[in-house]
This record gives sequence, C-alpha cells and structure tokens, in this order.
Amino acid sequence: MTLVLKLDAANPQPELIEQAASIIRSGGLVAFPTETVYGLGADAMNERAVQRVFEAKGRPADNPLIVHVWDRAMLDLVADQVSAKAEALIAAFWPGPLTLVLKRRPLVAESVSAGLSTVAVRMPRSRIASELIRRAATPIAAPSANRSGRPSPTTAAHVASDLEGRIDLILDGGVTNIGIESTVLDMTSEPPAILRPGWVTREQLSDAIGTVELAESGDALKHSPGTSHKHYSPRAQVLLVELNSSGSIRQLCSDLLKGGPVGFIGHARLSIEDPGFNAIVLRDSAEDYARSIYSALRELDERGADVIVVEGISDEGEGAAVMDRLRRAAAGA
Repeated sequence: MTLVLKLDAANPQPELIEQAASIIRSGGLVAFPTETVYGLGADAMNERAVQRVFEAKGRPADNPLIVHVWDRAMLDLVADQVSAKAEALIAAFWPGPLTLVLKRRPLVAESVSAGLSTVAVRMPRSRIASELIRRAATPIAAPSANRSGRPSPTTAAHVASDLEGRIDLILDGGVTNIGIESTVLDMTSEPPAILRPGWVTREQLSDAIGTVELAESGDALKHSPGTSHKHYSPRAQVLLVELNSSGSIRQLCSDLLKGGPVGFIGHARLSIEDPGFNAIVLRDSAEDYARSIYSALRELDERGADVIVVEGISDEGEGAAVMDRLRRAAAGA
C-alpha cells in the first residue's frame, strides 16, 4: 500500500518532508509535485533505486530520466563541463521549468542516462520539491509519476490511479501550476538544441544565449525523455484537429458517435445532444491548455470515451509545448 501525505505547498511541513527524504535516502520511491507535473523520485546516485523507478512505471530502459538538484553546488555532483552558456541559462531560468543536457559525471547511476554519456538536469521551483531534495541531501532522479505512456499527473490522485502499491509514498501538494513538462535543451551540441519544447520558449532561450536550434534527428532526441516513445496518451484513441472550424469539428464528433462514446477537449462550443458525447471546454490559450489537458484526457477516459477529439491551438510561444504533447498523444491515429 502506498502512503499519501498532504502538504502545504507554500510551507511544507518539515517533519513530513523529512519522512519522504528518509525514504529517498534508503533507496525508496517518492512521488512529489513540481511546478510542472508530479515526479517519481529516487536517489540519482543509487543504481538499484533508479531501476525501481523504471520497474514501477513500466518505462523502457532507453528512456533517460531527469535529475533534480537543490542548488548550483549539487549540479557539480552530476554534471561536468558546464559551459558559460549553460551558466547564463542557470542564472536566468533556475529554479524553473528548464532542463539542461550536460556531460554526465560517473557517480550518477548509469540507468539514469540510459547508457549515454550525458545527463539531463534541472532545479525545480516547487517548494516541496526543493525542500525534499535539500533534506534528502542527494540529487533526485524523477520522471513523471505515471505509468509509462499515460498522461502525466498533475494531482496526487492521478499518481495514485497509476502507481498505487508500486511506490512507497505520495506527497500531495495539490494541483501543479504549469501542467506540462519542462523544456529540455541539449548543451552538448553547438548551437544548443531544444530536444523537448516546454514552458521556457525558444525565443526566451535565444534572448539569453543567442542561436538555439530545434532538434529533429533520432540520435539527438535520444538524450531527452519524452521523445522516443508514444507519450501522454489516455486509453482512448486521441484525434488531434489542428486546423478546423466549429462546424467541421462538430461534424467529425457526430460521425464518430456512430461508433461509440466520444469525448471532446477544445475551445469550440459544440451543441451535440447525445448521451455518448462529453465535452470539456477550455480557453483558447496555452496557459489554460497546459494546466488542464492531462487532467481532461484522464477525465474523459474515466467517462468511457472510445475516441477523444482534441482541438489544437496556435503553436507560437508556449503553445509549441502544448502542441508537442498533443501530437505525441495522438501519434499513430
């Protein structure tokens, strides 16, 4: 059975944080909220503990993990050759939703990096996450706290739904603020390349360090989690409509209802009177989609949808991260 502890997100109770930190130090698994999504944490220097993360999630061994650090000094335990550009990004965006891929130090558990010579590292902004790492006194490897391939968890209830009985503890800090995973930037290439878009945009990164590319090749993308496998998907089939009018998307949903229950997530307001149709309406903004999309996919799954139609948004700025997740959720549809 997995223990759940309720914490104050702004001022987490020290005794509860210490209880979780003790589990991390002893090789256990703790799910905790960050500002992006809930992570499933283990001691990044303990090979057996990290392997337990892969086992609990059913995660492919070739999918690397992100290591979370408390401060700049802790970064030096896991990463080598931190460039001037990397230091500039750390100063500008840490703590926050930016992950840097750097050269890996040998003390980091090998499975963290899926056999690569690099390591993905970030410093979370969440007070609970930060205090957990500080009290554990070790870098914490933490992918999203869900079964592999499922929508990432933005609440403790999502974590429990996927991982109850598979992990030791869940720290419940309420709903996460951003709702999608961090930007991953490869600092071992020149110019640096975005491996996974996130809440820190390409424009923001370029303003800080100059030219930043978007990686497209398989060899480059393997350095980042969330790029080499189908991700973020509910049990239902996801159909992403990137360009549409409310009339065409209404017709699509009506046609699909002939085959079974249909869910809809988007900013169009559809009038479809059918007991098999469930709609979740969001504002046409990257912020609203990011905060709500994973929860909405899970909710429509629970309502029994066979197909979920998702209305896309502009992929400018932060919208690029949202659309990346939606395209991966709909992969193969």
